[in-house]
Amino acid sequence: MTGVEKQRLEYLAQIFKALSHPARLWIAESLLKQERCVHELVEELGLNFSTVSQHLSVLKQAGIIEDDKRGKNVYYRLKAVCVRSVIRCLEEGIANPHRKSGKE
Repeated sequence: MTGVEKQRLEYLAQIFKALSHPARLWIAESLLKQERCVHELVEELGLNFSTVSQHLSVLKQAGIIEDDKRGKNVYYRLKAVCVRSVIRCLEEGIANPHRKSGKE
């Protein structure tokens, strides 16, 4: 493995690590629909502001989301829209025990 290959794989691993927490994955899926203010995310996740801010920071550092400050509010939007395809691919391509298969 070359140095360039190693750097590329480390970068991709960082992205997957950022999405590996259920709350961060929920945030990314939520931002697929529309941009959200941090206060909305706090309310819907049921977590405290500090915890949600830490999750947002991880996603932002990985390049998955970006933010926009408007007055006193910070709005987040999905930068890596390919997340939708990755989620769909994983749900359809791997046996998901939470997906109804029609077999009882």
